Amino acid sequence: MRSVNTPVKEIRRKVFTEIAKVAFESNKDNFNDEIEAIPYHIVKEKATYRESIYRERAVASERVRLAMGMSLRPENEAVHITAGMEKSNIDEKYYEPPLMQVIPSACDACLEKGYVVSNMCRGCVAHPCRQVCPKGAIEIVDGKSHINQEKCIKCGKCKAICPYDAISKLERPCARACGVGAIGSDEQGRAKIDPEKCVSCGMCMVSCPFGAISDKSQIFQLCRALREGKNIIAEVAPAFVAQFGDDVTPGRLIAALKKLGFADVYEVAMGADIGAVAEAHHYANKVATGELPFLLTSCCPSWSMLAKKYFPTLIDSVSQELTPMVATARSIKKEHPEASVVFIGPCAAKKLEASRRHVRSDVDFVITFEELLGMFDAKGIVPAEVEEEAQSHNATAAGRGYAVAGGVADAITRCLKEYYPDVPVNIQHAEGLADCKKILTLAKAGKMKGCLIEGMGCPGGCMAGAGTNVSLKKAQSELKKYQAASEKKLPPEDYLEIELD
Repeated sequence: MRSVNTPVKEIRRKVFTEIAKVAFESNKDNFNDEIEAIPYHIVKEKATYRESIYRERAVASERVRLAMGMSLRPENEAVHITAGMEKSNIDEKYYEPPLMQVIPSACDACLEKGYVVSNMCRGCVAHPCRQVCPKGAIEIVDGKSHINQEKCIKCGKCKAICPYDAISKLERPCARACGVGAIGSDEQGRAKIDPEKCVSCGMCMVSCPFGAISDKSQIFQLCRALREGKNIIAEVAPAFVAQFGDDVTPGRLIAALKKLGFADVYEVAMGADIGAVAEAHHYANKVATGELPFLLTSCCPSWSMLAKKYFPTLIDSVSQELTPMVATARSIKKEHPEASVVFIGPCAAKKLEASRRHVRSDVDFVITFEELLGMFDAKGIVPAEVEEEAQSHNATAAGRGYAVAGGVADAITRCLKEYYPDVPVNIQHAEGLADCKKILTLAKAGKMKGCLIEGMGCPGGCMAGAGTNVSLKKAQSELKKYQAASEKKLPPEDYLEIELD
């Protein structure tokens, strides 16, 4: 579903566009009226996707609140869409957990998990499904098999033995996409996210066919700050390649961002270069010598959160190096101490990383590529049509490779071979939270000694993140071309001192 431009994506884009229009164009006196009117701009004369225009507008209303960084309204109280907006209409507004929320009026209350007999059942004489069921849950009704859900223990033996593949396994798409089992049910059978388990990767959000899960946004606050002419510098994640159209070169994207009002644009791949150098040195001096058993990369916030929540004994093994987002932000603020910094990338979890308190992020706003597209739409900017501007902050091919799964491992490996040719390299990577849990389990059991382990919460890496606009396959292909065209292939060995001294 990720590779298809579905109506869910189109609806989200409309919401972001309408929110950005209000922020860019309206006066403070009109905010409440303009925001309250957005669901009517999106759902005009009749319902398109749901049984009534009222339900469709109710869903749109909740999307508007989340897009403004606010929480959902209670279902049993009369609350305006704009209630509490004064607390969100400030530059310093970060995200109040939970970041990911299920919109109750949008959820279809899918069957949590189970097996059902389809119309493919032939009513065969053998009925092997009935014979293998350990609980006698399969009954014969009008000659066809029928599963009694009260008796069924969901073992799947009936499905495995059916000669016609007539038994289907049903599972919530959001729950299937969640690698940490954070999705359960509320009292009405609708999906419910357990914030204690969730690591905010956003895979549930992009996997729900009803668009019932959404994250919070800072798009309103950022657009207001840009309208007021504040000095804001954009740092763009390396996964930006191909996200805004086939003809949008890096130079055109920079020009389009400046047309929106950004003072300057940096590549987050610069911070990735810093991280690759630092972790290469760390591996050679600490892990390869046996001082540390292994090292876990820290650039993916969902991976780091997974390690800390589910494997607390491994916390000391998570790299203490700055993530590319934070390293780049600190470099920017070193040169421009009065500027605000916005991270633009593919990742929902970066929103929470920017708001954490135990490590200063130096990032003032976080938006995704999806949200940025809404901002371009609101201002009528077509990135493919703007005049190209030269890049002034070039990163290396190694740093740009952080955008895909295995890219971090590859960059560090190449740095190690360049700086420490005699040090044997043992680097592993995992992608998707389920695989990440497996590799962390192995590490905890002592089976990853001497390894540097890269973890990516999203299958495919950052380019498959929850806030992307194009398919992973297309993005990967374009990234390879971008890397090949890079003037510099690897950062110098002393790059860390050069950038952050």
